[in-house]
Amino acid sequence: MPKVAKPLNDLQVRALIRNALADMSAKGARHTVRKNVGGDVPGLMIQITPRGSTSWLMRAVTAGRRREIGLGAYPAVSLAKAREKAATIANAIDEGRDPVAERRKGREKQSTFRECAEEFIAANRDGWRNAKHAAQWESTLETWAYPKLGNEPVASIDRNMIESVLVQPVAKADGKPLWSARHETATRLRQRIEKVLDYASARNFRSGDNPARWRGNLEPILPKISKERKQPKHHAALPYVEVPAFIADLRERAGTAARALEFAILTAARSGEVRMADWSEIDLERAVWTIPEGRMKAGKQHEIPLTDTAMAIPTATPERKRKGLVFPGATAGKPMSDMTLAAVLKRMKRTDITVHGFRSTFRDWAGELTSHPRDVIENALAHQLKDKAEAAYARGTQLEKRRRLMDDWAGYLSDRDRAHVIAISTARA
Repeated sequence: MPKVAKPLNDLQVRALIRNALADMSAKGARHTVRKNVGGDVPGLMIQITPRGSTSWLMRAVTAGRRREIGLGAYPAVSLAKAREKAATIANAIDEGRDPVAERRKGREKQSTFRECAEEFIAANRDGWRNAKHAAQWESTLETWAYPKLGNEPVASIDRNMIESVLVQPVAKADGKPLWSARHETATRLRQRIEKVLDYASARNFRSGDNPARWRGNLEPILPKISKERKQPKHHAALPYVEVPAFIADLRERAGTAARALEFAILTAARSGEVRMADWSEIDLERAVWTIPEGRMKAGKQHEIPLTDTAMAIPTATPERKRKGLVFPGATAGKPMSDMTLAAVLKRMKRTDITVHGFRSTFRDWAGELTSHPRDVIENALAHQLKDKAEAAYARGTQLEKRRRLMDDWAGYLSDRDRAHVIAISTARA
């Protein structure tokens, strides 16, 4: 029989930790040390880090492998409790069981897909480029994954369950499967489920292959969608020759939503950028609206030069009220929804176009009717140039060049003669 070391008591354990820390400090040691505490259960140790954190550890051979099994932090787990836990593990090993595998299965049963997904999003939120990315994750999973997988133990999710999520019927598409009716959404959904399950495996909440993997797994099962069907729908845009008439009509309409839409058109900004615009972002002296990187699609701060026409919209607000949102919604402190701007178009009987489409209108006008350089136009739209050489050449913000471009755009929109002619020709059509 091997000789059993005399067990330490609580006072001796505290002294052992104190001495170990003093020794590490004197030697400038940066590595963790482990000290045997003795007793009837061999392998029970106290682990001490240079920073002073301490925890219990048991060294044992399970399933033919030498392992170090954590038993909890000290002093939250007392010496007596650590010995009890170690004895339970030793008994399981003597009975031929694998306590590590049993512990893993116990954790698997307690973790649902929703819990793992929420943990994954929380762990990665700070690394994503903006809050919108996290919101897209949450929205996609809430809408399509949680109703079927949310309460399922993450360890039990298999390929058939993943397939059922991806081919679930879409009510607004006459019951067609999600995979074909909204292929881009379904593809992103599959990728996000795959990442959540990878996270679950890394946390030992599940084991085995990832059932959401594409190649050699779901690829042979799900139909291949042709490139033509995968092409995203472009936002319906108003031809630029019709915009002056449209603006003339829009300016006859009262309300915050109508002014927000006009401001979006004048600045060629995205709907969300305008709806979330804050007074702190607008420099009235420089006539510049600076959108922070967290609200930009490309994750990069964007400055928009404001023309006199654009400036007239926010500055119509009394100075005492210039705080918070520039275009507040109906509820105090809350922004208006995207549907609010779309409702303006609906009241104007222009359901054939979209708010976002006006960015395309601006791009077409600038490219076809002006001599402004392409890089200046793309910069005005906060687009990233694909040509690296061109992007390097246009490294700056080109603020003054863009100001001249936006001045020309504002002048075009306010061309009353053009608007009148177009309005008459449209009425005759």
